[in-house]
Amino acid sequence: MSADTPRRIVLLRHAKAEWSQESDHERPLAERGRKEAPAAGLRLADSGTVIDLALCSTATRTRETWKLAVHEFAHRPRTVYEERLYEASLGELIALFGETPDDVDNLLVIGHNPGMHGAADALSGSAEGDTLARMTRDGFPTAAYAVVEFTGPWKDLEHGVGRLVEYWTPND
Repeated sequence: MSADTPRRIVLLRHAKAEWSQESDHERPLAERGRKEAPAAGLRLADSGTVIDLALCSTATRTRETWKLAVHEFAHRPRTVYEERLYEASLGELIALFGETPDDVDNLLVIGHNPGMHGAADALSGSAEGDTLARMTRDGFPTAAYAVVEFTGPWKDLEHGVGRLVEYWTPND
C-alpha cells in the first residue's frame, strides 16, 4: 500500500429516531427513519464506493439504520459494532478512525450528531464544488452522509487532511 493510496471515510448519521420512554441508547427508528435508511443505503451503493469495513454505534437507532441501509449494497462489508461511537467527542472519533487497519481503503461509520457533522467538517481541509457550503448551510440531518477522501495511513488522519467529495441528505 503506497502513501498515495486514496482512502475514503463515509460518515453516516443514523436515520430519524422516535422520542420514547426508552433510554436514549435504546431509541428505535421512527417511521420516517425506516424510509430514510434504505434511501441512504441505495445512494451509497450507487456511488460506486465499495465499503471495506463498517463501524456502527451500538445504539438501537444506528443498528437499525445500518440493517436497512446495507440491504441496498451488492457486497456486505465486515461490520463492527463499536460502543465508543456513542456520545464520542471529536477527538475520540478521530482516535477511533486512526485504529482502522491499513488494509481498509473505504470505511463507513454509522453514528450520531454532533459527532458525524463535526468529524466531516474537521477532517475536510478542502471540498469539491459546493459540498462544504451545502453541509454548512444544511447542517447534518438524520440519514445524511459525507464522504471525505484522503491519502496516507489511517493513523495519520487528522484535522484538515481530507477533501469533502460528497455530501448527501435525504432531501437531495
